[in-house]
Amino acid sequence: MAEHETKKSNVPEFSVQELAFSLKKTLEDNFGRVRVRGELSRVSIAASGHMYSSLKDDQAVIDAVCWKGTMAKLSVKPEEGLEVICTGRISTYPQRSNYQLIIESMELAGEGALLKMLEERKKKLAAEGLFAAERKKPVPFLPTTIGVVTSPTGAVIRDILHRLSDRFPRDVLVWPVLVQGDGAAKQVAAAVRGFQTIHEHGFAKPDILIVARGGGSLEDLMPFNEEEVVRAVAESEIPVISAVGHETDTTLCDFAADLRAPTPTGAAEMAVPVKAQLTAQILDDEKRLVSAANRILSEQRQRIENLGARLGDPKRLMESQSQRLDHLGDKLGRVFGSYLDVKRNRLVEAKAKLRTPEERLKLAQRNLEVASKSLLNQQDKLTEKPKQNVEHLGKMLEAYSFKNVLKRGFTVIRNENGNIVSDGKDLKDGEILEIEFRNDNLVNVAVGDTPPPTPPPKPQAQKKAPAKKKKAASADQHSLFD
Repeated sequence: MAEHETKKSNVPEFSVQELAFSLKKTLEDNFGRVRVRGELSRVSIAASGHMYSSLKDDQAVIDAVCWKGTMAKLSVKPEEGLEVICTGRISTYPQRSNYQLIIESMELAGEGALLKMLEERKKKLAAEGLFAAERKKPVPFLPTTIGVVTSPTGAVIRDILHRLSDRFPRDVLVWPVLVQGDGAAKQVAAAVRGFQTIHEHGFAKPDILIVARGGGSLEDLMPFNEEEVVRAVAESEIPVISAVGHETDTTLCDFAADLRAPTPTGAAEMAVPVKAQLTAQILDDEKRLVSAANRILSEQRQRIENLGARLGDPKRLMESQSQRLDHLGDKLGRVFGSYLDVKRNRLVEAKAKLRTPEERLKLAQRNLEVASKSLLNQQDKLTEKPKQNVEHLGKMLEAYSFKNVLKRGFTVIRNENGNIVSDGKDLKDGEILEIEFRNDNLVNVAVGDTPPPTPPPKPQAQKKAPAKKKKAASADQHSLFD
């Protein structure tokens, strides 16, 4: 038992951390740079920008990590199911005891994988409607300014400029970009979008854009298959001609463009017509127009001559019309003379019926005298009856006057408000009453025991008006109605 414990103590002892980091160092020292081919699986981009995925084949799976800084430099966009060749180093993640591949670069594993990726991307973008025919814009017949997105060096730009010069010289704006390698897709997309607002910086906005590059392998043309380029071309307000590669080359940019050219030279031919052909066409149209005008004039001249022949000699036509006019003139003269005679006779008859102003005034004077005499004769008859009615009414008014009643010994009692008192129940103690006797004699008395105050003198203008009421005499003097 003791020997067994002694042997056991000779084995080195590690902490978990020491063992984990020792394994990490061993793997990194022995697999510092490896190339691994496999299919991407479980691709996940974290919020930090790092990619976490797996590489697998039909026998095994290995975890893979690509840091944010490396992701921006990858020539291939990591996608689920994409077969790639990754270059990097083997390391471990001690917290989970996992080993993983730290990816430093990535490339497609053969043309088949690349075509498969492009087909999947094409289906995805087509489903979004980026390739729909109704999105295509018409290309202008003769643009004023042409924008070209391509490399500033090489045969492509020279071929385009040379072809434009031969056909119909136009103003050309070149936006230099990379057309291959890392960063090419971003530059092409930025150029297409930049042309949309170039007029805001003092440049003429192109009427048409040409996105072009020469031929190359599928890998060389990959920038024009990237989503950002395809979306930029599809969203362009300016019509776009895609001229990427040779006639047999096809990129996703071709499907998104408004027009596809087989070559950059072909794009220049599609952009502008041939000036010499247009000139010849204009001259030919001019000849045809002049010929047609002459033919029409000749036909109309012949038609006028035919119509003129059917009209006859104008002099003879004028002779008969002149004779007819003379006859009508004679007839009109006779009719007009008869008309004047009738009007003249009517005027004479009307004149005979008229009287002079002196005669009319004398007649009016006689009528006025007759009317005056008649009015004087009727004056007494007209005024006698109204006079009798007035006298009768005056007598009735005098007979019914309360003054006559006062003369017979009656009096009129008024309250303080000047209203006639007709019922003793309406009187109150202390209320001043005014009693009117015959000959306008007025006496103020008070109802109850309160002696009447001395009435103020009345104004002369109000002599006949009822005096203000005074308080009644005291109960000892007896009330008027006791």
